[in-house]
Amino acid sequence: MSAERVTLETSEDAVLGGRLRLRQPLRGHRVGHDAILLAAFTDAQAGQHAVDFGAGVGGAGLALARRIAGLQATLVEIDPVLAALAGQNAALNGLAERVNAVAADVADAPGLTAAGLAAESVDCVLMNPPFNDPRRQNVSPDPRRRLAHVADPDLLGRWVESAARLLKPEGRLTLIWRAEGLPGVLEVLAPVFGAVSVLPVYPRPGAAAIRVLVRAVKGESAGHQNHAGLVLNGSDGRPTVAAENILRGGEALGPARF
Repeated sequence: MSAERVTLETSEDAVLGGRLRLRQPLRGHRVGHDAILLAAFTDAQAGQHAVDFGAGVGGAGLALARRIAGLQATLVEIDPVLAALAGQNAALNGLAERVNAVAADVADAPGLTAAGLAAESVDCVLMNPPFNDPRRQNVSPDPRRRLAHVADPDLLGRWVESAARLLKPEGRLTLIWRAEGLPGVLEVLAPVFGAVSVLPVYPRPGAAAIRVLVRAVKGESAGHQNHAGLVLNGSDGRPTVAAENILRGGEALGPARF
């Protein structure tokens, strides 16, 4: 693995309109809209502790830490090479005092505890789990891209269970998922989470949603609320003002609080 760290080709890219710079592999999964939208929809406050599951090179967790001064964040990534890049990115952006990265399996409770993430110790968890079913979609030959995009059908349940273990009572979980899979997300959340807030993401006016952003509160019993969706591009193909404000301007998405 140390040899891979030396030979891995990376680029340094600006996101959030230059507010964040990320070193990331030239090949494989690269930070895109999903990570920034996830961070924008995550409800957190200064002084709280947020955990980014499946952080990759840290795009979502670092975007959240950049938006919320005083927030502590832990980036959890199973690939040690990407976890190392996430830690480097925290330092690159002057966030190393508030953000640390750990190489661990999200579903490994003892491993998370060893990394300093004890049960009921964090205020919010954000996650962009792999959600492509290898039985229905082509699988990338690149191992890192495959790990980031493809998962078995039970993975979401394991990640949600792990989030529920780490979160304090009334802690908040935020995730992004493919839009057609929302019923399955709600089913997985139901045993532990309530007060579910759903915001669809549309590629253009009149098109079907491609993603859903979901927030939920641990231990709440209330049902779910749907919010007006975000349209990424106008009829002319150009980014909408709302999308630009979020993806480049770093603004929060949706209601500030539940």
